[in-house]
Amino acid sequence: MIIVLGSVNLDISFTVSRLPGPGETVLAKSYLTSPGGKGANQACAAAKAGAQTAFFGKVGQDSFASTALAGMADAGVDLHGVSAAKAGTGCATIAVDAQAENAIVVGSAANLEVTHDQVPDELLSEPSMLLLQMEIPYGENWRIIERARQKGCKVLLNVAPYGDVPRTALEGVDILIVNETEARQLAGSKTVNLESLARELSERHNLTTVMTLGSAGVLSTGPAGLLRVPTHAVEAVDTTGAGDTFCGCLAAAMDQGEDLPAALAFANAGAALACTRAGAQTAQPNRSEILSLLSD
Repeated sequence: MIIVLGSVNLDISFTVSRLPGPGETVLAKSYLTSPGGKGANQACAAAKAGAQTAFFGKVGQDSFASTALAGMADAGVDLHGVSAAKAGTGCATIAVDAQAENAIVVGSAANLEVTHDQVPDELLSEPSMLLLQMEIPYGENWRIIERARQKGCKVLLNVAPYGDVPRTALEGVDILIVNETEARQLAGSKTVNLESLARELSERHNLTTVMTLGSAGVLSTGPAGLLRVPTHAVEAVDTTGAGDTFCGCLAAAMDQGEDLPAALAFANAGAALACTRAGAQTAQPNRSEILSLLSD
């Protein structure tokens, strides 16, 4: 079972010819409202990929809440761990340009009220996997990592959006998921070679480092050695949420007993498919679609 403690937002997306500069207004023909938030995106991706998934977070007592939760509900995510906050539901505005690049502004709101004790101890058992991101108060992540470590629950931490992670928290992480920029910030290193950078993080903190490299695929170092997974050639429409899809699919594949090389390949295929559609959760593939791409 996959336990996700994290953020949930209502996304408002705009397709534009180019991203606006400072002080500039760019007109869009229309907009799309859809469920989002890194925690919710990853939970939804894991469930669509076939894993039993439970989400813990907070939403406001407003009209945004039901839409923000709809994607996870449709995917079969257990939402009993979602509670009401004093603040409004989190909201994100996303602009996507003609090259499928995006710019995002997030109003955290209810996500800042999420606490680690929303997750009961009995769920942090050894067969479960805890999947975390960085859109809730950092201290709540560090506290639940400590609890998970005491219970023997495997921890996957996606350091996105980037924030400093204390060494004591990293000691409780099994799989660290970062992009190149996040890896450099976390390591405090100017190492040019990406393999050396990933290995530095793995050896320093005794964990597996998974580094996503966009069109260059995925690089991983750790107890399983050095692994590289190439990207899939797809026509990108919108890269929003592709990283979240990768994280959810990786957790799902591992939860279903796949070894790390197979899980990385599965997650990489899921992320590639997510780039071929608009939106975050709305773009995520199901398990059969991912397996079909892998077989091709």
